Amino acid sequence: MDLGIENKVALVTGGGGGLGSAIAASLAREGARVVVADIDLDAAVQTASRIGAAGGTAMPMQWDLADLGHTESRVAEIAAHWGDVQILVNNTGGPPPTQAQGVHTDDWERHFRAMVASVIRLTDAVLPGMRRAGWGRVITSASSGVLAPIPNLGISNTLRAALLGWSKTLSREVAAAGVTVNLVLPGRIATHRIQQLDEAKAGREGRTLSEVVDASTDSIPMGRYGRPQEYGDTIAFLASEAASYITGSTVRVDGGLIPGI
Repeated sequence: MDLGIENKVALVTGGGGGLGSAIAASLAREGARVVVADIDLDAAVQTASRIGAAGGTAMPMQWDLADLGHTESRVAEIAAHWGDVQILVNNTGGPPPTQAQGVHTDDWERHFRAMVASVIRLTDAVLPGMRRAGWGRVITSASSGVLAPIPNLGISNTLRAALLGWSKTLSREVAAAGVTVNLVLPGRIATHRIQQLDEAKAGREGRTLSEVVDASTDSIPMGRYGRPQEYGDTIAFLASEAASYITGSTVRVDGGLIPGI
């Protein structure tokens, strides 16, 4: 299937990490020109280099999303190089494991800035170009904790849930302009982040890592962790012409893990 996004300008934040790198690669395979943004420039360069080696087009960019003062200048830099961002994938890093109680207000505010305020400001910065073109895609990667809160991920469960309400509200505001807005929820996708969480759980519970992974796998109806490319390919589809009538949706890529309807 031709997804119809060849030469579209795509911006993937957190593009140096496991999920972000997979998303960037999937978009590039479909011919999009991908800006790989990450706070770690070396990681962004590595992702862009892998895309280039596979025949795709990518540009690395160092970007600290929590530094909101740089948002508009980074968007302008992309526009000067390739044109307006047409596909935005909001993908932020996850906070450390914590309970919901006892977290200092300063930590809540710091993570809100990095995980929520940054997404809202960046989206606001690219929407005018999408409106002018009459076409755009805003896709935000969140967490299965949005629908089924994950124990000991109090900050993540809370702040990513805010993105659910924002995404749905925004989708109705911009639909008539040809812009779709969707939220995507990864289950247990085999990335370094998931490995870190499994290791932390093993330490808390006095179990081996393999015991934690086996128990986690048993809870997934498909009986395995997801592959990063499977997640990236889902987002590439949502960015496509074929998905032009999908907006305001919450899409699960979880192997059936999330128990709710």
